[in-house]
Amino acid sequence: MKLALKIDVDTYRGTREGIPNLLRQLGSVGADATFLFSLGPDHTGRAIKRVFRRGFLAKVQRTSVLEHYGLRTLLYGTLLPGPDIGKQCADALRAVAQAGFETGIHTWDHIAWQDGVLRASIDRTQQMMQRAFDRYADIFGQAATVHGAAGWQMNAAAYAFESTLGFRYASDTRGVCPFIPVVDGNACVPQLPTTLPTLDELIGVDGATPEDAARQLLALTEQAPATGHVYTLHAELEGARLAGVFDTLLKGWQTQGYQLVSMQRLFDSIDSATLPRHRVIHAALEGRSGTLAQQGPRQ
Repeated sequence: MKLALKIDVDTYRGTREGIPNLLRQLGSVGADATFLFSLGPDHTGRAIKRVFRRGFLAKVQRTSVLEHYGLRTLLYGTLLPGPDIGKQCADALRAVAQAGFETGIHTWDHIAWQDGVLRASIDRTQQMMQRAFDRYADIFGQAATVHGAAGWQMNAAAYAFESTLGFRYASDTRGVCPFIPVVDGNACVPQLPTTLPTLDELIGVDGATPEDAARQLLALTEQAPATGHVYTLHAELEGARLAGVFDTLLKGWQTQGYQLVSMQRLFDSIDSATLPRHRVIHAALEGRSGTLAQQGPRQ
């Protein structure tokens, strides 16, 4: 029974404060994980444009965005210049690999990708991915082997370019089991989709507290699928004010009998040659605004 922990690091604050907290917490219970980094500028403040997106304001109110991200972060890219995460926090990123954890690419500019990639041209898509790929290599001295898209947002060019960049596997989607994505008729890099809701998708729904959300997640993992689970957490949430709730989850999953592993270890435990092929769709997901890349019908 394996449950892979996928840690998305979205912001400068999450990199500087959330990562060290998570390294200590994971180490205290002997849990492994995969950290995916935002490697360019932190332009979190530009997310204000989402105010017109259906469901965005409700999510902001439910999840206390200001409390979790801080005012300064919410001004980056608007009233304040966005700090270059990869350039200013290279030592913090390398510390993750030095501690023995798998690392990979989340994005270059989180907001630019999450809010723009669906409409981006092939050239623009490849440019953003290449910049993140090159920055990662500069920091770590080797190529990244895993990609996990910001906001679970992708386009056809992005799936195709993952193969060009040599990723072994990716986690860009939501779904129920590992699969080979088929995009425009072409098989792409294997996907380990996020299989469980995130805390911010559960907190506040029908008045659910963070503790209620943890109980809901543990109820969902009582029965383990043969191919394991992938849980996505955020350095800005579980690495900060939701650390206590995350501790409850870690210990609860271990009590249920799960090995808490990196995505690499989960991927190495399956036979990628026999993975089912599925189309990828973009659809709404409860607790999130807009649409997300999701595992679609089997091909």
